[in-house]
Amino acid sequence: MAEFTDTLTEKHIAFIERQPVFFTATAAADGRVNLSPKGYADSFRVLSDAQVAYLDLGGSGNETHAHLAAPQIDRGRITIMFCAFDRSALILRIYGRGRPVLPQDDEWEALAAHFTLLPGTRQIFVIDVESVQTSCGWGVPMMELQHERDTLQKYHRQADRALWVEKFRERTKSIDGLPTRPTDRFIAGDA
Repeated sequence: MAEFTDTLTEKHIAFIERQPVFFTATAAADGRVNLSPKGYADSFRVLSDAQVAYLDLGGSGNETHAHLAAPQIDRGRITIMFCAFDRSALILRIYGRGRPVLPQDDEWEALAAHFTLLPGTRQIFVIDVESVQTSCGWGVPMMELQHERDTLQKYHRQADRALWVEKFRERTKSIDGLPTRPTDRFIAGDA
């Protein structure tokens, strides 16, 4: 049976910290619903019981940014989902309102201090928690993590910095044509 809380509990936070993958879902008023898997175990942070954030690397699209910034009545809606793939079956969803914070933004330095920046870091998404739901997860298969893929970080580590910035500066639209605000700098990362 599903249980709801208004904020994250210590038990929720401990569960989140053990998960190697999470999923994000966003939607604008029109267009596609975006559902993205996210890896890199060190890329998600619980900032408080009512706020979380995650590190976002440059990739093939920027749909989450576009959806969270889209001018709509219920702006910024996002769902984060964690699933246990081990013996302790559980699904945890965070429902909230999110916003992108880019390296050129005033609050970047304070927010980035919570993370080990990875090569190709494009932005950090901050989510204000509106509610948290847990459910059994009994239908989720048991799987074992072998290792994280290094492909995306390797791509960014090998990139020419000036060309990387230019490439991502030109990406100002989502796949549905919604505007995005591009980063203005290359983050080499600490990894």
